[in-house]
Amino acid sequence: MKMISVGPVVGRLGEKVSGFLDVPAASDAETRIPVSVITGTTSGPTLALVAGTHGSEPAPILALQRVRAQLQPAELSGTVILVQIANVPSFVHRTVYRGPWDQKNLNRVFPGHPQGTVSDRIAYAITTCVIDQCDALVDMHSGDSNEALRPYSYWNKLGLDDAVDERARDLALAFGLDHIVIDRGRPRDRNASLFCANTAQVRGKPAVTTEAGEVGVPTSETVELNVRGAFRVMRYMGMLPGAPQMVQRPKWIEPSHVLTSPATGTWHPLVKPDQQIERNALIGRLTDYFGETIAEIRSPMDGVLLYVVASPAMSEGEPIGMVGQIKESID
Repeated sequence: MKMISVGPVVGRLGEKVSGFLDVPAASDAETRIPVSVITGTTSGPTLALVAGTHGSEPAPILALQRVRAQLQPAELSGTVILVQIANVPSFVHRTVYRGPWDQKNLNRVFPGHPQGTVSDRIAYAITTCVIDQCDALVDMHSGDSNEALRPYSYWNKLGLDDAVDERARDLALAFGLDHIVIDRGRPRDRNASLFCANTAQVRGKPAVTTEAGEVGVPTSETVELNVRGAFRVMRYMGMLPGAPQMVQRPKWIEPSHVLTSPATGTWHPLVKPDQQIERNALIGRLTDYFGETIAEIRSPMDGVLLYVVASPAMSEGEPIGMVGQIKESID
């Protein structure tokens, strides 16, 4: 059975090993990525579970701590790599979307670069030490500290390899969130893959992005939703005993649209996640700092609201919310 090493964290047969993947200094300071390698007693696939790509999304971070505690190597076939917090600078400084040092969104710079700024270097470390060694990957997100969100996942239907796309679909069904956004628009260039899960998929490894949790609060319910999803994926992959559980009646979301702010100001939302809204329905108003309306934001389609920014601060170009149409079957 092949032993997996994530930088200096060396997996050992039948054991849990934890430590830090070092990201050396370059144009800015060094950082460290806490990782765990859990190695079973029999051969099997390697699954990577990544939390904390955005540091203010804590539900998956706490979930992977519970996964580490609950997963017993004696029951495991293969290896599980836990990236406990991908973006420690963002986590420590409580930043939304972007890292505090370079103001880059970690989930927009993959596969990264060893000589870039810290977000580039984090992405490079995860690509080379985690993604390149795994057989499948789940990038676990939640609503950032400003986002109210209903649970859903993204199926990355990339179109490069039908077999990989189908396995990615099954990963989403196995994780257990019944709203699944079909995303056909991710980059296909392995040197500019941008997103963590997409980086795995352009390399021929099925991957899924999950969203479970909201407004930066790790409720017991949303933490458990992430824990349960992680173990469901392991059973689906044959890494743990027990029959796989798959979502039986998924709500496929296509098309979907992320609304962005036309200006900087104060945001006043008028809707809530999971709300059914009609085309041209008012989602909220953007005002200047004196309370005068700058813009009214309306839905571009009939659909369900997957998330909406719940806090007042808003900058031009930032996400306001996401609307998608539900369909019962997929093409």
